[in-house]
Amino acid sequence: MTARWRTKSVEQSIADTDEPSTRLRKDLTWWDLTVFGVSVVIGAGIFTITASTAGNLTGPAISISFLIAAVACGLAALCYAEFASTVPVAGSAYTFSYATFGEFTAWIIGWDLILEFAVAAAVVAKGWSSYIGTVFGFGGGTVELGGGVTLDWGALLIIACVTLLLARGTKLSAMFSLVITVIKVVVVLLVVVVGSFYIKAANYTPFLPPAEAGEGGSGAEQSLFSLLTGAEGSHYGWYGLLAGASIVFFAFIGFDIVATTAEETKNPQRDVPRGILGSLAIVTVLYVAVAVVLSGMVSYTVLRDAGNDANLATAFRENGLDWAATVISIGALAGLTTVVVVLMLGQTRVLFAMSRDGLMPRRLAKTGTHGTPVRITVIVGLLVAVAASVFPMDKLGEMVNIGTLFAFALVSAGVIVLRRTRPDLPRGFRTPWVPWLPIAAIVACVWLMLNLTGLTWMRFFIWMAIGVVVYLLYGRRHSAFARKDGTDVSAAV
Repeated sequence: MTARWRTKSVEQSIADTDEPSTRLRKDLTWWDLTVFGVSVVIGAGIFTITASTAGNLTGPAISISFLIAAVACGLAALCYAEFASTVPVAGSAYTFSYATFGEFTAWIIGWDLILEFAVAAAVVAKGWSSYIGTVFGFGGGTVELGGGVTLDWGALLIIACVTLLLARGTKLSAMFSLVITVIKVVVVLLVVVVGSFYIKAANYTPFLPPAEAGEGGSGAEQSLFSLLTGAEGSHYGWYGLLAGASIVFFAFIGFDIVATTAEETKNPQRDVPRGILGSLAIVTVLYVAVAVVLSGMVSYTVLRDAGNDANLATAFRENGLDWAATVISIGALAGLTTVVVVLMLGQTRVLFAMSRDGLMPRRLAKTGTHGTPVRITVIVGLLVAVAASVFPMDKLGEMVNIGTLFAFALVSAGVIVLRRTRPDLPRGFRTPWVPWLPIAAIVACVWLMLNLTGLTWMRFFIWMAIGVVVYLLYGRRHSAFARKDGTDVSAAV
């Protein structure tokens, strides 16, 4: 069997979790998983992206955009829930793909997740650094090294702390995330409760502003949809509403990380689906509530005039609530902290699964006294720290989005495949309306991907091409599963 098609059975994947040297400790409950999900999803997005999208694209209809994005995420979440309850093994989409599409596809999605989590953690860490300057009244956590090179010491600080926390144990990370998550959820509820007293009905009119011709990017800076169809972009109207959904979708990114902790969950068949669906339900309610309040507090034209600097604090300052704007900044700082924690947790667990399978150096998968992959945690911490503290990350943010959507689509397709190839498997949770619901999830993900720029697609293909080369030179020849199975590792992909 060639590397492309050799699949690792669900039974073998589960059996590998019992190897003493690479065993993860099972400490987590459904409540811990829900906290992780809420921790990573409620980040800077709810504090910033809501206002800028309402001002630039949707107007008061921003709440509808959130609902559309939530439906797309919900479809993918139902597919993740079935996979995670059926294959409760670290690695999320990587592990699921190994059991359905084969080793080569698993490598591709694993390589994709490395990009997603690492870049996301670096970007969020830089955001944390900028917010710490806002909260404490100085210019931000950067220092000039000379020659035009700056060191983002704020990003370096948060990543160092998170790396130490994750190395100490997943349960400790969950407890820390719970405390910080409570803080930022309280801040979000404060926004909703206090802001509701300043709602003006006139600000909801027109609910869906008439379309206006927009000055979008040109060439590769245009969305792939625009490049393929020659369509012109627009602000507001139905096109703006749908474009807004493509943008605010990224405020939901992260619930899939819950699936990466399945192997560390006490009762994964029951608790992982609860954690995934529970966290998504909570953040959807909070997002829509914030969107409704924001739209009622201030006219979308005010947010439009503020441009990309518009955020929740803008609406409160417009209503003379400067104290609330400060509280929101503190909440954003707390939110970003837990996002870095959970993104780096997801990154380490994907690399752990790939290393245990031999596609990355197997010695990296060894767990320490706290039942965590310390070596991988330290390596991830160093790589993310270098990226976040030295390199500008503004243009790489969309890479996170395309990587996530690609993973969502592949997992949704995998549910259909595994239902046909292994109908006998016990499933703690079953996705309803298969194959139609997974197909709808795939369509939704592809549509959102088409709204990303052509330049983002080019970068994505370059990263994937590098991944194929790494697999051919290393992963294919060191595959632990191929060696156990007696497969000819020299077989062509």
